[in-house]
Amino acid sequence: MAARVLLRHRVAAPLMAATLAGGALFPSVALAEAPPQQQQPRGYSLQPKKKPIYDDSETSIPKHTATPVPSPASDTIPASSKPLPESEDEQQQHQHVVTRRPTPTDRLAAQIGKARLFLYRQAVSAEDGVNAAVDRAFTLEQSFTSTVASLAPPRESGEQLMPGLVYVLVASMAGSIVSRNRNILLRASLPLALGVGAGWVVVPVTMANVADLLWTYEKRFPAVADAHVRTREGLQRAWHMTKLHAELGRDYVEDKVGEARDVVEDWVKKGK
Repeated sequence: MAARVLLRHRVAAPLMAATLAGGALFPSVALAEAPPQQQQPRGYSLQPKKKPIYDDSETSIPKHTATPVPSPASDTIPASSKPLPESEDEQQQHQHVVTRRPTPTDRLAAQIGKARLFLYRQAVSAEDGVNAAVDRAFTLEQSFTSTVASLAPPRESGEQLMPGLVYVLVASMAGSIVSRNRNILLRASLPLALGVGAGWVVVPVTMANVADLLWTYEKRFPAVADAHVRTREGLQRAWHMTKLHAELGRDYVEDKVGEARDVVEDWVKKGK
């Protein structure tokens, strides 16, 4: 034990002397904190030359820079570095990829919308049909009332419808009675002819209005109108010829009667 203590004292003395000598020959500055970068000499770095063993596990975080980055549409970026615009096919493909498939709720909503639109169109068409039918009914009523009013004779004519229509009806019934035992053609035509003739005699203004109305309806059918015109012209020609022959017959009879009267007068004179 005494030898170990002596040995320690003997070794410690030279170590202490070497340490003091080294400190005097190679002085160094010991700093409690790292000096600022402005005071560090060029080429001097406090970082260790050896890479720590924990650098592989550490993640490098990029430093945030305050310098603004221009957008791709900016003029500061040259045209060669800007991204090329997508073609129409690429845009359509991109849209097809982005659009999602409709869900059952969306399909149900679409079907309900179609049904509502169909019902709305049907309701509108039904309403339009009802309105058109009502308009046609009003138009027909106005046309009928105006037509009946146009058939009435004016007050200036002094023609009365009530007794005249009764006379026309009586004449038609008389024609049916007269043609009762005749053929079917005569039984159908004679009452009509007597009634029309009585109408032109008793209520001529009303019959003229009726004829004008019938003529307006006949114009819609050219064949019927032409047949009516030819028939009327034939009747007028026949009536004219009848009147002419009647006048000729009357003149002939008057001449014969005059001659016979002259002969009788001559006989009477000779007999005296």
